[in-house]
Amino acid sequence: MAMIPARAALAALREGNRRFVGKLGLESESGLEAGAARARRRTLPAGQEPFAIVLGCSDARVPAEIVFDQGLGDLFVIRVAGNIVAPSQIGSVEFAAAAFGTRLVVVLGHSNCGAIHATLEQLARPSREQSRNLRSIVDRIRPAVEGLLEHAPPRDQRTLEQQAVRANIRMSANHLRHGSELLEQLIQSDGLLVVGAEYSLETGVVDFFDGVPP
Repeated sequence: MAMIPARAALAALREGNRRFVGKLGLESESGLEAGAARARRRTLPAGQEPFAIVLGCSDARVPAEIVFDQGLGDLFVIRVAGNIVAPSQIGSVEFAAAAFGTRLVVVLGHSNCGAIHATLEQLARPSREQSRNLRSIVDRIRPAVEGLLEHAPPRDQRTLEQQAVRANIRMSANHLRHGSELLEQLIQSDGLLVVGAEYSLETGVVDFFDGVPP
């Protein structure tokens, strides 16, 4: 499939936004959905109160607001390839938790993750052709994958990638739990919860599997 040119892509975004704005201005037969969206949008410039923070992968197939069927202002979303945790991501989570009082953090990975695949490829066949910036992402994922290989490497590549996705989610969640004094304090004394979850591209189901209270 040929990629559309940048100008055409920009035009498509503008048209999509026009549709979005147009829907907000129209009443449906019941008037409830459009009316609620319009009222919600008008309250947001004064502030936001997201009920969950989502650190997810940049993959275009996993938009958190759509996956969780949430609307404007409901989620504070941070997206980066491989749902990795670096200082800027930690700072973003800290900001939302402190500024808005949001007490749920979800690290959202997904099946068939390209960043996981790239990391496994780099471990199997190291290449110097990766840019320094891409390598920084791989290096963030590498410890989770290497730890997996050291303990009980699976026999087939598909199983390895599935396990690597979850190992990386667990590592990112643990990094948030223990890599920030502010978040540690909120976890210990103010009810902050950090959980790990995997979205299935095949079924659309989100499986919360790490750090979930009994």
